[in-house]
Amino acid sequence: MPIISFKKPSSHKSFEVIKGTPLMKALLGQNIPVASSCHGEGVCGKCKIRIIDGHSNLSLETQLEIDLRNKNKITSEFRMSCQTLVLGDITIDTDYW
Repeated sequence: MPIISFKKPSSHKSFEVIKGTPLMKALLGQNIPVASSCHGEGVCGKCKIRIIDGHSNLSLETQLEIDLRNKNKITSEFRMSCQTLVLGDITIDTDYW
């Protein structure tokens, strides 16, 4: 099973997820807060998570995610956690943890 790790290990412990789980769902399932005003509908762009390592272990960006990043001027180092499936080990970070 894929492992989600954190850039700042002291903020949260690494944990395993079922392959194909949406990143937002995985984080919320561990009681890790994820910013969102649209509840994962892919509208607000607030759930962006910086991918430190493991970009290739995530699902490809959907057109919705690309449009959302462009609209909100979000750089490609970030992924929308509500639109991103975890396929392998990743290391992540965000400004609000």
